[in-house]
Amino acid sequence: MAIIITDDCINCGACEPECPNNAIYEAGAEWAMADGTTVSGMFTLENGNNVDVNDRLSPLSDSVYFIVPDKCTECKGFHDEPQCASVCPVDCCIADESRVESEDVLLARKARLHP
Repeated sequence: MAIIITDDCINCGACEPECPNNAIYEAGAEWAMADGTTVSGMFTLENGNNVDVNDRLSPLSDSVYFIVPDKCTECKGFHDEPQCASVCPVDCCIADESRVESEDVLLARKARLHP
């Protein structure tokens, strides 16, 4: 599963620097696949859209910090547990039950983001 940040977020920012994939962004921030990764060229997002990895994409939330699912690996291959959840003071970084992903899928995403 990817991790999501719920509306209980207090926008403290503790989670953002902990993400090894730079998948966490401040509310309203544009994001790019290249941020904090070593990908280059074109990238196919999980929704099928092809984007240049340097394209600045629309924020996923304008009210709280958000996690880009295409970049979230639940810290697999880096840490034993999702670091955002471990540092969140209000426990709003939780597993997204609508995005069940195996460890193999998460490790493959890590390898794709950091070839």
